[in-house]
Amino acid sequence: MKQNSMKRQKVHKAILKYGNDILHSPGFIDSGRSVQHGNMSVRQHSIDVAKCSLQISRKLPFQFKEKDLVRGALLHDYFLYDWHNKKVRLRDIREFYKLHGFSHPVTALKNAKKEFELTKREEDIIRKHMWPLTIKPPACREAWVVTLADKYCSLLETFRLRHGDMA
Repeated sequence: MKQNSMKRQKVHKAILKYGNDILHSPGFIDSGRSVQHGNMSVRQHSIDVAKCSLQISRKLPFQFKEKDLVRGALLHDYFLYDWHNKKVRLRDIREFYKLHGFSHPVTALKNAKKEFELTKREEDIIRKHMWPLTIKPPACREAWVVTLADKYCSLLETFRLRHGDMA
């Protein structure tokens, strides 16, 4: 029990160390008002994906750029709209690609670039976290980990197996 508590504290410290400016930005704070999956907010989902990404990366036998991992995870869904209210009519195949699942990584990246200076790794994480919908797979380990963590967290949220803080 004590070891798990220490691991959670280290994860929490890493998120604060690398993502404090994101966590306190108006856009990120405001994302707490929009629902992501189930009854989870976009803000909490993004924090949980960052936590899960760190937990996964620390169990793998590879080196990771933790700063890029955390920042990319926090910003991966920085699309800044309520996607449940976005109505799209499927008149043709071009409209299909306007659906949230396909389009939000590009929107999140544009929004993140307006407010934060991003590394190429962070951009890759944000742009490709919806793979295979993004067609091009992630190009770095950090993006693969965030993609996996996002799918895992989304599944738990959709089936309401997790409410709130993951770690």
